[in-house]
Amino acid sequence: MRALAPWLLSLSLLGSFSAFAQKSEEEAGDVSEADKDSSGPLRDRIPPVSGHLFLMDGRFEISPGIGLSVRDAFFTKVFFGAALTYHFTESIGVGVRGGYNLSLVSGAAQICTPGDPTTNTPAGCRSPTVQELTSRLDPSGQRVQENVAYGLNSLLASVDLQWAPIYGKLSLSAERVLSFNMYALVGAALMMYGPKNELGPGGNVGLGFRFFLNKFLTLRVELRDTIYYENGFPSGSLRNQLMAEFGFSIFLPTVFQER
Repeated sequence: MRALAPWLLSLSLLGSFSAFAQKSEEEAGDVSEADKDSSGPLRDRIPPVSGHLFLMDGRFEISPGIGLSVRDAFFTKVFFGAALTYHFTESIGVGVRGGYNLSLVSGAAQICTPGDPTTNTPAGCRSPTVQELTSRLDPSGQRVQENVAYGLNSLLASVDLQWAPIYGKLSLSAERVLSFNMYALVGAALMMYGPKNELGPGGNVGLGFRFFLNKFLTLRVELRDTIYYENGFPSGSLRNQLMAEFGFSIFLPTVFQER
């Protein structure tokens, strides 16, 4: 009996180990936490992008917006305008755009004087006036009004071709995503500039993003560079106006058939 005791103990331990191994295999057969995350309800609530969740084909886009000029030496512009675009396909559209630039003397523009000790006039700097920036001094020292603009412009109109090659979505949280597209534009432009309100032909190029809020409303961010010709004093020149624009878009009709 004593000789059989070690064998009985070994069989008992082996049986216990077999039962533990079988239980472990049953537990291993369950879906792990990682598998649950990939095949559970969360994945069902956020399907992968397999098509457009927002369609533009055959719809009109009305886009009011406000812009601010970038890197201006003499005049800072605040733009108020709107655009109307028709989308022939999901990626191609043609639009017209118009607006008004409110030109303000830039804080970077300064007139500095060395001072005059004979009259106790101290040296210093000050902001120029609009008249000083848009005129010249004649030989007698009097200011003569010229169409010297230095970036002073007002009305703006353009016709643009849009191309939207990229469509995707951003993950905002575990269950929320934001669909967007990126578009490029190029077109002809007409700028009114200077104190005499002359018209200068030109063109513009730009890059923008639309963030879709629902089936007909988007937020819009755009960076646009308008290149135009100024016939100023003493000779004409090409100038460019870089503008960052923010706004929203309303798509008509407001509903579309999902694909």
